[in-house]
Amino acid sequence: VEEALQHIKQDLQSTSGEEQQAIRSALGRILAEDVLSQINVPPYNNSAMDGYVMRGADLPTEGKAQITIIGTSYAGQPYTETIQAGQCARIFTGAVIPAGTDTVIMQEHVEKQGDTITIWAEHKKGQHVRPVGEDIAIGQIVLRAGKQLSPADIGLLASLGVPEVKVKRRLRVAFFTTGDELRAVGEVLQPGQIYDSNRYTLYGMLTRLGVDIIDMGVVGDNPEDIENAFLSAASCSDAIITSGGVSVGDADYVTDTLRRIGEVNFWKVAMKPGKPLTFGKVQAAVFFGLPGNPVSAMVTFYQFVQPALRRMMGKNAVAPVRFTVPCISTLKKSPGRMEFQRGILENNEQGHLVVRSTGKQGSGILSSMSQANCFIILPVECGGVAAGNEVLVEPFVNE
Repeated sequence: VEEALQHIKQDLQSTSGEEQQAIRSALGRILAEDVLSQINVPPYNNSAMDGYVMRGADLPTEGKAQITIIGTSYAGQPYTETIQAGQCARIFTGAVIPAGTDTVIMQEHVEKQGDTITIWAEHKKGQHVRPVGEDIAIGQIVLRAGKQLSPADIGLLASLGVPEVKVKRRLRVAFFTTGDELRAVGEVLQPGQIYDSNRYTLYGMLTRLGVDIIDMGVVGDNPEDIENAFLSAASCSDAIITSGGVSVGDADYVTDTLRRIGEVNFWKVAMKPGKPLTFGKVQAAVFFGLPGNPVSAMVTFYQFVQPALRRMMGKNAVAPVRFTVPCISTLKKSPGRMEFQRGILENNEQGHLVVRSTGKQGSGILSSMSQANCFIILPVECGGVAAGNEVLVEPFVNE
């Protein structure tokens, strides 16, 4: 698995092409250049609390002091006079700190009588004041190229007054499934036929990545049709994904066709499920041939295709989140291949995180992926896991 990932990484690079996008349309897009702030955030010293703003020099070191209220500073309506010794102003959260002051006393910590407040020796100079540029300073890089923009990023850009950003163009991904036995949802199945689930899981996983999708449908087990589909896909996409036809059966033509019209980087990976995985190229398009079994197709997509496409999109590389937890199920496994079993992370009665198996782990049991919220990753040399032992898990994370 590690060698396969390294092969893929070495053969890929970010696609070219950039475009300007209004920030409301840029959610999920990949930044093509760093964003530098043109302003300070906050742009002025302001109050973090509702209360009274005064000079720190007037704080009593012991006992108490009485301070005269001479005005009010509202958010959006600052108090414009300079406050002198022995004076203060009423202030509200977010309001500008008036000239001459540097400290805010929470309203709960004063005793007010008329135009006078009484405070005690329990405060510090500068408290509850947000200084100019505390969050972001002028010229600071706030978002770096390669960042996939989240809702918080969109809000951050708006807070800086940035109306649009330069983003990488969307990656174009063509995909098709292969197999004479496959039928579309809604058709009546004849003996030996099955519904084509892989087309729908692939479409869903690609949609969540935010790529431009070219769905080429189902291609029959015919070398000429598969070759034509390859060439058509290569003419309009950056990456091609197929499912099925990459094994060693007499009617599995995908890998043979790829060898004839393109190039094969590797075929077969020591993993379960998902051994018959093909990686290569057709003309300028990168190719991923996924197994036909539904779970195998999803596992290989998440472990190999998804990180590869993100790299091609120009997104900064992020290692998958993995950690160990106790497994409350007994897991069967034979040494020799890395396994990605499906698991359910949950809290036990003591509130501790544990994982349990979804049950049967066959590569055709798609319900195991529907029930799971994580992979249980068992290393090559592992020969099974007894209940109570710790295992490595990788949660399903939607970015």
